[in-house]
Amino acid sequence: MEPASTEGQSDPPVRGVADRVVGVLGGGQLGKMLCQAASQMGIKVAILDPLKDCPANSVCHEHVVGSFNDGVAVREFAKRCDVLTVEIEHVDAVALEKLEKQGVVCEPKASAITIIQDKYRQKGHFSKFGIPMADFVEVDTLSSIEKAGEIFGYPLMVKSKRLAYDGRGNAVAHDKNELSSVVSSLGGFEHGLYVERWTPFAKELSVIVARSRDGCTVCYPVVETIHKDNICHLVEAPAQIPEKMKKLATSVAEKAIKSLEGAGVFAVELFLTNDNQVLLNEVAPRPHNSGHHTIEACYTSQYEQHLRAILGLPLGDPAMKAPAAIMYNILGEDEGDSGFVLAHQLIKRALNIPGASVHWYAKPGWFSPHT
Repeated sequence: MEPASTEGQSDPPVRGVADRVVGVLGGGQLGKMLCQAASQMGIKVAILDPLKDCPANSVCHEHVVGSFNDGVAVREFAKRCDVLTVEIEHVDAVALEKLEKQGVVCEPKASAITIIQDKYRQKGHFSKFGIPMADFVEVDTLSSIEKAGEIFGYPLMVKSKRLAYDGRGNAVAHDKNELSSVVSSLGGFEHGLYVERWTPFAKELSVIVARSRDGCTVCYPVVETIHKDNICHLVEAPAQIPEKMKKLATSVAEKAIKSLEGAGVFAVELFLTNDNQVLLNEVAPRPHNSGHHTIEACYTSQYEQHLRAILGLPLGDPAMKAPAAIMYNILGEDEGDSGFVLAHQLIKRALNIPGASVHWYAKPGWFSPHT
């Protein structure tokens, strides 16, 4: 018996968990790990990033070379995608807002990204919802920052409103005489500055919160983050703090995210003070370094969870499937061949540890082993 003719017929499309193309603004290491999770689910991811050899380039379905904070580039990129998301918050939020009005699905919403982009605005937003934070005030003249120093005392934390991350855009004035030089180091008052009361903390904590399109939230176990030169160096999961403090940290984080619009994974960084208060530090509207360990240590990684959330799929179980985990973020100690030699020596040591996994950022000088 001869097979039926297939002339004029095309092969049926191969579809994954979702057949919508996810567009990601940014192609850094977070974008790369998002693409890796998408690959397991058969989901196509396109990225918009200006660097031809950005980390996500090797694993995405499509890489459009262009700037994620260029409104024209973002609008053109959106035509290729069914849903837009971010792996960096410093994108053109105005363009996203216009796209939303035209019916483009953006998750999280442009309103959330707009609030989070400006750290002073972010603080103001959360204060309206009763989220506990250190005292803060905008400063725009030398007299106003001197007055803030008199009220808050020293040391005084001075911060840029925008484009501040990994310690950039933050500076400490230890007394009144340092104010002028600190302001200059941050680009001057015209750059947009505010100050915070110094927070003596016992630990820095982080909670990854996922929210679905219908508003449901799930929270990952509270972790402790240890920073080196203002960059996340170690993550200990779960945080070794009393259960009462874990519940308080989770409650503060969840309340903060419920005040924002849109679906996805959010990272909430917190301070645990010496007198057992939990204060919000800042929020990221995307996967985060403090959640890398979830790839191996949790039933649902933060990257899979982000995809589930923005595509309207059921959220996964955020619980840990291991009793504990540590993420060690290793920066390059040297340049060129000698740097790679050092890195590979550390990789070999990591791979000799039972249960350890190595993740290479494909970014000069970075890799991250999880155990």
